Amino acid sequence: MPIVTLTTDWIQDDYYTGAIKGKLISSFPGFNIIDITHNIPSFNIARAAFVLKNSYHHFPKGTIHIICVNAEPASGESLLAIEYDQHFFLGNDNGIFGLIFKEPPAAVVELPDYSKGKVQGFGSADPFAAAACHIAREGGLEGLGQEREGFAKSIPRRATIDQDVINGSVIYIDSYQNAITNITRELYERIGKGRQFEIALQSNHYKLHRINQTYSETSVGELLVLFNSLGLLEVAINKGNAAELLNLNNNSTIRIRFFDKILKKK
Repeated sequence: MPIVTLTTDWIQDDYYTGAIKGKLISSFPGFNIIDITHNIPSFNIARAAFVLKNSYHHFPKGTIHIICVNAEPASGESLLAIEYDQHFFLGNDNGIFGLIFKEPPAAVVELPDYSKGKVQGFGSADPFAAAACHIAREGGLEGLGQEREGFAKSIPRRATIDQDVINGSVIYIDSYQNAITNITRELYERIGKGRQFEIALQSNHYKLHRINQTYSETSVGELLVLFNSLGLLEVAINKGNAAELLNLNNNSTIRIRFFDKILKKK
């Protein structure tokens, strides 16, 4: 049974959600439709990309991922079907694919409906449903549309290095109000080299000198940082809401300053 996932900036009970599911099932009754999320903030392709980048690979190979986030294209944009890592992605060429993929995709195809410029309003449901059916029946993108060399690429925010300082930023707030940053464990270890450090939040208003292994190492209600399952530095409060209480958002900065002294191993 072919799997289709939906990631949208609609709310769960919006009629758009029912409409696209109806089109999919009517065209291919065998589809198994999975909602990844319908709670992406309107037009926020960065948040949608983060969710998909860290979730798509948990689905079986051959899964079709429909992305309806800022899905109606502006002038010069097109709807694309892309094969990447043995998965298929359908979405608007608005820069989101460059935020999801680490490597060049196996194939990129422009869906024909948009090349004619005739689709209005919620028109992306039709070409997405048709493309998903084609992929399910044919097993790939061949014959679906015109092949493309590439796609629009937005540049993800990356942590920067200034001598002994890593300058990062919050890139995602999860459902527990934990603030996930773009500072990777690899970068921290490569620059830190086991040295003592100071982590500063909100223009040095909050400072920490320890990275937890687990949330419970810190008392309930206390601020902490740790590397999460994605290998990204995360700001949290044990049993609390860090982003809300510390007024953190996707523009908040986090800074790690290293000192010459080596940390003592416990």
